[in-house]
Amino acid sequence: MKIHDKVLFLVFGLLFWIVGTLWYEERGSLVFETTSLRYWINFILTPIVTAAVCVAILRWRHIPAPEWASAALLIALPGMLGEAILLSNFALLMPRMQPSSAGRYGAFLFGAYALFLAIAEFVTLQASSGIAHELR
Repeated sequence: MKIHDKVLFLVFGLLFWIVGTLWYEERGSLVFETTSLRYWINFILTPIVTAAVCVAILRWRHIPAPEWASAALLIALPGMLGEAILLSNFALLMPRMQPSSAGRYGAFLFGAYALFLAIAEFVTLQASSGIAHELR
């Protein structure tokens, strides 16, 4: 992976997190503080959509499969660090949502990051096992 790609992934991850956080700060109460059905629909769809966007970025940059896990971490880490700060100051940083929504918001984010990182790890492991098999 080129240094340009590494920087691009970090910047993309940071910008993706900022945009998502601003959107949820504005509209989060409609997801986290209404019905359980609305929450669970978003809990399922949002990780799928965000993982698809991130996978598209990896494909667009032609990242080799053995490097997907590393690239995915570069995308995810800025947001994960940002979420740690945000969740520890939820009432201050997300004033349009009730503080009691922080747990649901955190679980939601955990699911989104987990899905993307799991996909990237699976692709990397599959590629690595193929390489190991070819070397035998």
